[in-house]
Amino acid sequence: MMPISFPSRKFLTVLCGTAAMATVAGCAKDNEIDIAGGVGITATRSTCPAVAVPLHTGDVTLFDPATSRDARAVDVVAAITNVVPVCNDAAEKVYQLASFDVVATRRDAGPARTVTLPYYATVLQGGTAVVAKRLGNVAVTFAEGQVRGTGRAQASAYVDRAAATLPADIQERITRKRKAGDQDAAVDPLSLPEVRAAVQRSSFELLIGFQLTQDQLEYNVRR
Repeated sequence: MMPISFPSRKFLTVLCGTAAMATVAGCAKDNEIDIAGGVGITATRSTCPAVAVPLHTGDVTLFDPATSRDARAVDVVAAITNVVPVCNDAAEKVYQLASFDVVATRRDAGPARTVTLPYYATVLQGGTAVVAKRLGNVAVTFAEGQVRGTGRAQASAYVDRAAATLPADIQERITRKRKAGDQDAAVDPLSLPEVRAAVQRSSFELLIGFQLTQDQLEYNVRR
């Protein structure tokens, strides 16, 4: 298996570090701040890593024979879905757990069958730096006579609270109330290079996807 790179910041799924899917505005908790991203736009920032499935790694296609790419040779198609993150940020090590389902279909409704699919869980800092990567396997079970199978797995990550927390001076510059007439009233703090860099450094993500071979990744990209 070849390691997966992340050529794009586009995600299939991005979830807050809570027990259920929510909109960004609904993810605020203690130790979180609202970051103004522009006029009328607010994003909530948390010490909990965001959970995401990167583009092109959320599904996998198996062929039989393996070297064929003919539609008639498609054996199993599987996709990651129902990603549910749960974050514990009460300690110095912030713990992010994400459970997910794998739903698959097979070509032939034959005997009972189990297919084992490898997946990865990568912790990314600042959108580019890989802090940690773990590999796992999820077993997808097809009942006899059924073309649909399911499996369930988990991924987790620890992040240092200090590294995921914005410096106090940066937080003050972002959240300070500004009045009309103030010298910096019309300046978006996130437009300042030092503020933008600090936000990026303290941002972490837990990325989950299938551990694809180079051929499988190229197939997903070209499809």
